[in-house]
Amino acid sequence: MTLPSWVFPQRVLPSWVSLVWVSLAWLLAGCGQTPADIELSGPTMGTTYTVKIAPPLAGGDSNEVRQTIDTVLAQIDQDMSGYRDDSMVSRFNASRGTDWFPVSAALVKVVAAALEVSELSQGAMDITVAPLVNLWGMGPAGERADLPSPEEISSVRERVGYHKLQVRESPAALRKLSPELTIDLNGIAPGYAVDLLAARFTVLGLRNFMIDIGGEVLARGRNSSGEPWRIAVERPVDTDQTPYAIVQLSNTSVTTSGEYRHYIERNGHRYSHTIDPRTASPVEHKLVSVVLAGATSMEIDAWATALNVLGEEAGYQLAVQRGMPALFIIDAGNGQFRHEMTPQFQPYLVSGPAAR
Repeated sequence: MTLPSWVFPQRVLPSWVSLVWVSLAWLLAGCGQTPADIELSGPTMGTTYTVKIAPPLAGGDSNEVRQTIDTVLAQIDQDMSGYRDDSMVSRFNASRGTDWFPVSAALVKVVAAALEVSELSQGAMDITVAPLVNLWGMGPAGERADLPSPEEISSVRERVGYHKLQVRESPAALRKLSPELTIDLNGIAPGYAVDLLAARFTVLGLRNFMIDIGGEVLARGRNSSGEPWRIAVERPVDTDQTPYAIVQLSNTSVTTSGEYRHYIERNGHRYSHTIDPRTASPVEHKLVSVVLAGATSMEIDAWATALNVLGEEAGYQLAVQRGMPALFIIDAGNGQFRHEMTPQFQPYLVSGPAAR
């Protein structure tokens, strides 16, 4: 029998997600063998969210959970969304002053976390990189007919750089050191939202649930069958839906950042959608996907972007150095793939070429 699975939409963000949730709960529910997981979903932050809760809903009902989700996501959207002009981030980006700009404590927390990863990755992750992404035709405005000139790249590069951004915890504020600096939190805000929802669910008395926001996944406890939650890592081929590997989670977050679907071709050369902030150009390496697990979604959300930019060699070395549970899927040519895996990732694997 082929086990049912379903794919959650990829987020239209700088790093691209390829995760599939795998569960027997809804199949067995029809046979009366186990109660089905409760599922809630909807749009948020330019992507979608899905929450699954293994019954019973101890301490609350589905309406209370839905209200909690709506309240949390609405506040984060108001603070951090780049898709609405009235959000706190959009107003900060539109400002042209270099004085401290009052923001929420939540926004300071997210920006500070991003800056920490920027420092530790030597600039591989940079929330100010959006102008370069747009210049290369990889942003919301879509592709451009030609490649940017060196002069264009040099000019836009002056408006980019995490070191030109400062944070202050009390009173909460951000500060630009360059008036035209802007920030894009799409590579870290979904992870923060997942963590915050998990904390609120715990307060409600929920113990067994899975949260997905645009591919940032956190699992707690067990599913309806009493098993750890399982996620299939998609094989990095457009036309092949066969999972590359399956991982199981309990009290863990996981995310994937990859390059195999999103690129442009010019003059016979393929250019990645991921821009390396350090070179101001698309990345050039054989890494097609990196899967990262960790305690918090916000942290791995940012680190997955950094490791993807660093590539299969430098990224792997840094993951090993920091003891990160990471799986690197690498293009070996001729439609084949190889992988590198840190020792900490092995316990998460259920099946696949990396499993033992």
